[in-house]
Amino acid sequence: MAQDDHSGAELAAADSSHAAHDIAVSPGTAVIAADSFENPGFPPHRPRVTDENPKREQRAQRTVYTLFYLSILGSVWAIAAYMLFPIESNDVGAVRLNNMFFGLGATLALLAIGFGVVHWGKAIMADVELADERHTIGGSPETQAAAVKVFADADRESGFTRRAAIRNSLIGALLVFPLPAVVLFRGFAPQDQIPVELLSHTMWKKGTRLALDPSGVPIKAADVTIGSAVHVIPEGLQDLEHGKLEEKAKAAVLLMRLEPSELHQAPDRESWSYEGIVAYSKICTHVGCPVALYEQHTHHLLCPCHQSQFDVANHCEVIFGPAARPLPQLPIAVDDEGYLIAQSDFTEPVGPSFWERN
Repeated sequence: MAQDDHSGAELAAADSSHAAHDIAVSPGTAVIAADSFENPGFPPHRPRVTDENPKREQRAQRTVYTLFYLSILGSVWAIAAYMLFPIESNDVGAVRLNNMFFGLGATLALLAIGFGVVHWGKAIMADVELADERHTIGGSPETQAAAVKVFADADRESGFTRRAAIRNSLIGALLVFPLPAVVLFRGFAPQDQIPVELLSHTMWKKGTRLALDPSGVPIKAADVTIGSAVHVIPEGLQDLEHGKLEEKAKAAVLLMRLEPSELHQAPDRESWSYEGIVAYSKICTHVGCPVALYEQHTHHLLCPCHQSQFDVANHCEVIFGPAARPLPQLPIAVDDEGYLIAQSDFTEPVGPSFWERN
């Protein structure tokens, strides 16, 4: 019994059996609504055709594993189409053919798995309606035994263990389905070269002038002001006829100038800068996004994609974010005409920290 905080009178829950003729009780204050209804329960069970006709059940089973085998064929066709319709040049027609036939194969592989699983569940698995009662969360032995029983019942009702044709075709479809993606990703690199070795070097070499991006105009040291950040590419990049974007993706550099007294350089890197001018790879060491935001007062570089921050004054060490290593530094100097040049290529691979595991 509850009590009214003001009068001290005891309050009782309204009895729904008397609510119909007890007009003194206000519906707005009744604990049990006067118009409550009983649980109607489950509707009458309607057996499926596959439950009553064994031949229809066998037909449904054949449909399911046929769809899974079609998924395997779709994956194999996607791989074959990628090789039969190669993109050898910038020909738009070749790109369209490759995308169309590869996409048709991948679509068939994915849709066939989806249709097969849905048809399996609707036509073959046990057709039983259950009400899952909520219980207190716990890890008692009884709860663990009940969880094991749930998995056992699911296996029995789905027929996953018993129906070998469906199980094996599904496993085969799931194993083959990722292969087109593997082939597609491998094709991003030239087929006649090892990607690891290809990505380990850039266009930078001894004597290459630093040029403005995208004009390609060489940069003089006297033109770089303190606090500025300049987007840089190797001189000659703009003249490439093939592979320009690939080379730029590896060789892009950010050039900054600080007060020489604000630079904290290791003894073996003191010759890598020129009067406070330093150059670092623009490719983030997290997942390869462009590091393009520079805070001149804090000397911090920010990757806007995943918020990694690097300290330019301390060899671009990571001070925040998911990046695992500093940005690679490009050793620079000045030639006889006052233009900034590279002393060599990067001394470590640029880009994501995959290289630490290579």
